[in-house]
Amino acid sequence: MGRPRGWAVAAAVGFVRACAVAAVTLLVPAVWAGAVALGIHWGAGNPWSWLLPLILVGTGTLALSGPVCRAVRFLVARWTGTDLPAGHRRPGPVGRLSTGYWWNGFSYERSRRDALLDQKWRIRWSDPATWRDLRFTAIAPFTAGLVAVLPPAGAAFAVLGLSGAGPAQRLAGVLALLLAVGSAPYAWRPVEPVAVRFLRPSPAMALADRVGELTAQRADVTVAQAAEIRRIERNLHDGAQARLVGLGLSLATAERLMDTDPEGARALMRDARTGAAASLAELRELVRGISPPVLSERGLADAIRALALDVALPVDVDVDAESGGVGGFPRLEAPVESAVYFGVAELLTNVVKHAGASHARVALAAGRDGSGAVAEVRDDGGGGAGFEAGGGLDGLRRRLAVFDGTLEVTSPPGGPTRVRMTVPCAFS
Repeated sequence: MGRPRGWAVAAAVGFVRACAVAAVTLLVPAVWAGAVALGIHWGAGNPWSWLLPLILVGTGTLALSGPVCRAVRFLVARWTGTDLPAGHRRPGPVGRLSTGYWWNGFSYERSRRDALLDQKWRIRWSDPATWRDLRFTAIAPFTAGLVAVLPPAGAAFAVLGLSGAGPAQRLAGVLALLLAVGSAPYAWRPVEPVAVRFLRPSPAMALADRVGELTAQRADVTVAQAAEIRRIERNLHDGAQARLVGLGLSLATAERLMDTDPEGARALMRDARTGAAASLAELRELVRGISPPVLSERGLADAIRALALDVALPVDVDVDAESGGVGGFPRLEAPVESAVYFGVAELLTNVVKHAGASHARVALAAGRDGSGAVAEVRDDGGGGAGFEAGGGLDGLRRRLAVFDGTLEVTSPPGGPTRVRMTVPCAFS
């Protein structure tokens, strides 16, 4: 009973996927056929009848190659998990010169609009990814598209044959139905190897993208380090330094009052002692914000457990590791531990401030199968979280990218919200 049901589900899912692949890959040939038919109808007896189909084929292919390739990348990533980056060149900044002209990296233009338009078309025509997409658009219909069309075509012929009156027609309908059902679970699968072969960026393009990514990460790290240094300087200047200056003044005043007003001097000494204790507490808090002692001494799991105790709502911490270690979790490299710890801290802060949640859960996992360290924060809040340029989640994603880490956010309206951090690393 289980096998027929499983086959039926696989056939139904495969049929839908084959129809999707056929519709996407055969869209451009459908435009070609329509252009040729329109040219034949329009150009009866006209010597220039070939011109209209040629224009329609060219413009249709150029306009549809991008959407077709994006749709194929989306389908392959959704069905197989294979990520195929587009690898298109990113436009550089457009700046205005003292002469009033705009420079776009290629030429000088009189207005910013002209500079952006010129830059757009120059990049499009000189980008190898554009020609790679055009090549895939021409190849896909005769490879993956030709196979994917078998189930829907078989279903169509089956309907026509089974509705016929003759036995030969019905036999053909049964054979077409068997072809449609038998090929449905497999007809969509060739789209993955074809897409990997023809849509994957070349090694040179991948290297160029990686260099650009590393350059952006280096700039982000530099900015983050500068901001952290300014924060430490500001906290020292406004907090501990001001208290220590006041402490010095109180001690100098107490020294002068020691002989003439002993009670006043003792009161100043008591205030100075209180100020010294407050300064020490601020310095400890500052050091804890730079590198929490429990993180360096007890490891990531215990540090997050201690962090959860200070959050203004109930937080459960689950630790799941293939090998034990301090606090039930293996030790990571210090920079990775710090990045994961402060990432969890920022996510919990977001839960308290923005989610409107009543409960949160932090899950830590570590596997030696190459998955690295995984930290997941869930809450039962209102949802709607996402990446915004310059926002907290976007900044956290950039900080994790320095370690080749990733950040995934699932937060539908109404909740719940799940944020997953994955950092490839070695365990000790």
